[in-house]
Amino acid sequence: MAFADEKPVTSEQPTINSPRGGWNYGGLTDKSREGRASYPLPPIDRGTQKNRTLIEGHIRDAGKQRKHTLIVNGNPMVLNYGTDGRYERHYAFGSGSNNIEIQGPDGKSLQRVQYYEANTQQLSPQLRIICSWDAPEAEVDLHIITPDGQHAFFGVPTLNGGGGLDVDSVDGPGPEMFTTIAPLHGAYHVFVNYWGNYGPGGYNFDEGQRKQPIITARVTLVFYENTAREKRESFVIPLRKIGDLNLVKSFMF
Repeated sequence: MAFADEKPVTSEQPTINSPRGGWNYGGLTDKSREGRASYPLPPIDRGTQKNRTLIEGHIRDAGKQRKHTLIVNGNPMVLNYGTDGRYERHYAFGSGSNNIEIQGPDGKSLQRVQYYEANTQQLSPQLRIICSWDAPEAEVDLHIITPDGQHAFFGVPTLNGGGGLDVDSVDGPGPEMFTTIAPLHGAYHVFVNYWGNYGPGGYNFDEGQRKQPIITARVTLVFYENTAREKRESFVIPLRKIGDLNLVKSFMF
């Protein structure tokens, strides 16, 4: 059963409206009114993005259009929101305790929700790789080469033997995630590619539509997530032009 430990909301604090009571076992809907809740199972299926769980809420001082940060399980991401202050971000959660936090432009924590989960039916990912970036108009892709030579990316999200892209973000600044509960032993290679842009007219490769000279991507490697052995590494990668392909990290598992 999941429950949330929230800060009291003042007129200046943002809200986190969902998911309220955790996630159900199928991962398809937020059953916040039910007594039993869990986190979504991690099968890889890009198609309808059914593994995503929606995080949404409202930034109360949206008129100032200041930069806020969304932090999920310690992974910071730029939080983009509309002129009305509404925001939403999808995320693929693992088993165990999960938390969501919003920080203001000064780095101060404004709102935090902690979900406690005792789901013994689900295995925790032994390897998760998360990519997000700071430009909502950009389409950035995560590419993973596994020890047996397989290539996980948007065109081939599911790998033989399990694992793959759990969230392939096609509607904003990420995140994209590579997840596996049984990593192969050997060398992994992590790349990010500034594929193009997305605007009112659809996908395009117009450099003029970029709203900032350099797009910053953040890639985090999480080993043995939500266990006593958990460790993580984060990298910040500048993307200067469409087509940029950067090797982020090669490592042995």
